[in-house]
Amino acid sequence: MSETGLPQVLREGENIYAELTRDHLDVQTTINRVKSPKAGAIVLFAGTTRDSFESRPVLRLTYTSYVPLALTTLLAIAKSVHTRHALTAISITHRLGRVPIGEESILVAVSAPHRQAAWRAGEEALEECKNKVEIWKREEFDGEDGGVWRANSDAPVGRRQRRASLEDMVNVEDGEQEDR
Repeated sequence: MSETGLPQVLREGENIYAELTRDHLDVQTTINRVKSPKAGAIVLFAGTTRDSFESRPVLRLTYTSYVPLALTTLLAIAKSVHTRHALTAISITHRLGRVPIGEESILVAVSAPHRQAAWRAGEEALEECKNKVEIWKREEFDGEDGGVWRANSDAPVGRRQRRASLEDMVNVEDGEQEDR
């Protein structure tokens, strides 16, 4: 249970796992969730906070979400990708709160009998997460202009920025967000 009283982990059996957490992400734990003697390949994607965006120095990212909906969406993506690619297992974990430079904000791990299915499934799961999951990030910049809220997507800048409503939706106190 999270501090909001909501579950932060959803599972479908032992081979489909979705999680939102404020804790540091652990690569080995994620790999262990998808390891199986039936899998000939494990693919892991680790999304990390980089130190710049569009030539501006970034101090950190801060993620927030509507936890119940985001977890449901993460699990739906995991189940869909698992079925479509005949995976052995899949694990998607996204971090909420502050994520400093160099730390992971998302881990996607998949295992499959063969490498091609694992490669395709890992990339598809990541892209679906970035396009569908109800998670927003604040890029905090070095300097006077502070930062900007964005949808957690790699879409072109015009579609990615939803500034007006996001700042109103999220309660920001001392840089920490309240999960709603």
